[in-house]
Amino acid sequence: MITWLPGKVVEKKQWCADLFSLKISTSPLIFSSGQFVSVGLDIENKVLARPYSLVNTPQETLLEIHFNSVKDGILSHRLAGLVAGDTVQISDRASGLLTLEEVPDVSHLWLFATGTGIGPFLSVLKTSEPWQRFEKIILCYSVKTLEKLAYRDDFAKLRLRYPEQFCFVPFITREEIPETIHSRITTSIENGELESRAVLKISPNSNHIMLCGNSKMVGDVTTLLEKRGLRRHTRREPGHIATEKYY
Repeated sequence: MITWLPGKVVEKKQWCADLFSLKISTSPLIFSSGQFVSVGLDIENKVLARPYSLVNTPQETLLEIHFNSVKDGILSHRLAGLVAGDTVQISDRASGLLTLEEVPDVSHLWLFATGTGIGPFLSVLKTSEPWQRFEKIILCYSVKTLEKLAYRDDFAKLRLRYPEQFCFVPFITREEIPETIHSRITTSIENGELESRAVLKISPNSNHIMLCGNSKMVGDVTTLLEKRGLRRHTRREPGHIATEKYY
């Protein structure tokens, strides 16, 4: 049974018409970067909630979630309408295995995200651990249009700070924008464009892959990688591919 913690909205950012981030003040919460919590609102004497990955690190005092306002969505529409000072409910426990604790000792970490699936990866990348553990980190971030490519300033700062370690590969599928890949992630893997951009091969040797976002992307990329000899990662059977599906 979920125990709810009261939270208060401190800040709201609207990236575009249907894309938002909320910063929330609540009681101290223990979690690992890459995990998610349930966020809810009191509606008709019940808490209506759904899981949202945390964008913030465990060391930051405010929780942050990144989400789409879905047309006719009962909860997301209301969350998008919140302003500073409004209240929300936060689950007292975080969940999820998309964390660095689950990653074997490898040289190269690949992160694949679509849309709001970027959240857990930003939380991970803002900590010191990945930069101490991996020789190279490749972040592949796919959205439909440039305005939906959230947190660009954060990734620009990471590129400046870790120029030899960090490779940022943005994908924009419905607009042709310079310095981005105008195709789906699966297409860029199949035609070699992604590996050419990263100057690195995706193989079972010294690579670990994390996937978060649209279930079709997660499934299709997993299938492509399995054909190359990579396998799903579990605690019982260590492998190369860890996933989190959002929708």
